[in-house]
Amino acid sequence: MEMLGAPGAGIAIALENLFPPLPSEVILPLAGFAASRGAMDLVAVLLWTTAGSVIGALALYWVGALLGRERTLALAARIPLLKLSDIAKTEAWFLKHGRKTVFFGRMIPIFRSLISVPAGVERMPLGVFTLLTTAGSLLWNTVFVLTGWTLGENWSLVETYVGMGTNAVIATVLLAVLVFVGVRLVERRKGRHAVGG
Repeated sequence: MEMLGAPGAGIAIALENLFPPLPSEVILPLAGFAASRGAMDLVAVLLWTTAGSVIGALALYWVGALLGRERTLALAARIPLLKLSDIAKTEAWFLKHGRKTVFFGRMIPIFRSLISVPAGVERMPLGVFTLLTTAGSLLWNTVFVLTGWTLGENWSLVETYVGMGTNAVIATVLLAVLVFVGVRLVERRKGRHAVGG
């Protein structure tokens, strides 16, 4: 960002979409702080970071589109404890709630990146995907850039508080995976007993 200004912030956010360990919760408030000191134009920061979000999301959308439904099903069939019916249920859910998921997913750590792939697999209309991604990203980016602008030298406080939210999301996902695995192992054991009996 120091070398490239607002375009540098946009590049950083595009990379954050592709590599979630790079947290936008750090990049965006820092860009807002830099803008508050006159190092960058605030509107340019918002436009470039939103463009970066959309470019990163589109790259992952095309990964999903190139992967396609058939390859996704083939990969799912190789994953232990996963049934093709799970994929069918996920597809049905995404077809029903996909638009809301893409929009609100832009504001949830980790899912911000991941949600683009199923959108591509399901071939959500590209214009709709781009519009929802732009709207969700602009909202998310604006909140964090303006927070950094407002907090000034204390912009790093954002990372502390949002980090707790990110950890809560990760913990929830891990718990859901553990419950899923536990349920499937119990089902498998019951199935073996039924066959053996």
